[in-house]
Amino acid sequence: MSPSSPGLCALSDRQRSLLSTWLPDLAVEEDMSWGLVETTVLRVASGGRTLVVKAGGEQDHHIAREIRAHREWTGPWLADCPGAPVDADRVGRLVHADVDARLLVTTYQPGRLVQDDAAAAEPDTYEQAGRLLAALHGQLAVEDVGYEARANARAERWLGDPHRIAPGDVVRLRTLIRSWPTPPAVVVPTHGDWQARNWLVDDGGTVRVIDLGRADLRPAMSDLDRLASREFRRYPGAEEAFLAGYGHDPREPGAWSRSRLREAIGTACWAYQVGDDAFEAQGHRLVAEALDDAGDARPASP
Repeated sequence: MSPSSPGLCALSDRQRSLLSTWLPDLAVEEDMSWGLVETTVLRVASGGRTLVVKAGGEQDHHIAREIRAHREWTGPWLADCPGAPVDADRVGRLVHADVDARLLVTTYQPGRLVQDDAAAAEPDTYEQAGRLLAALHGQLAVEDVGYEARANARAERWLGDPHRIAPGDVVRLRTLIRSWPTPPAVVVPTHGDWQARNWLVDDGGTVRVIDLGRADLRPAMSDLDRLASREFRRYPGAEEAFLAGYGHDPREPGAWSRSRLREAIGTACWAYQVGDDAFEAQGHRLVAEALDDAGDARPASP
């Protein structure tokens, strides 16, 4: 393994050292990084297998979440897990991981990104995605009395960071958030970014899952936030097919409204900070819609 190989130069000395121990014959085949955050994603060959290496930078908080998800929650997506509802792996298998080094190696999953593929318009894609998500959510459920308060505080922190949300809207958003109740929430293992850009589809139409960097314990409905913002709007029948696969609709109206507004704030702020203009525009649209829906929360003066 040469440290100067394409992609490897972005890794730390410790990460390269671990890879040379784990995969001494590693050869980089493709740099699959998104380029928006300090996470390097490489498709590599080693020991006759195709693998994926994910390496985080100093400020990366996602690799630890992804490692936890692979260690604790991806069993229902692996074919040999007892009781798993799949006949083939639907997610990469954990091969090596080091939380402190922010380094993860998994098996490679074949397929094309569903986003912008013809499969994004196929109801079966969403029915499969619904079944996969139900399997993930169904393995654990616990009550979290502080979830809503923490989520509200996080939304307010976003509003205190750099963004391009109009000042008057910031006032309205803060007023609205501070008016909300904070009841206990039932949380389950969630993917955290459940949408077509994190699904693969192969030539046989099988849907697989990538990128568990936002995995965490949250209310089940939170995994519908991004679908509701994009795919459910764009593709007729997608929402109905997804819910058919999932088995029921986990969205309770009051909690769903709060979740959608927090998601809108996070989207607009995060996308601005990483320079993703299209995603930022989506966030601003969602903020405007949420404020329109909550018209009676408008303060008397900005």
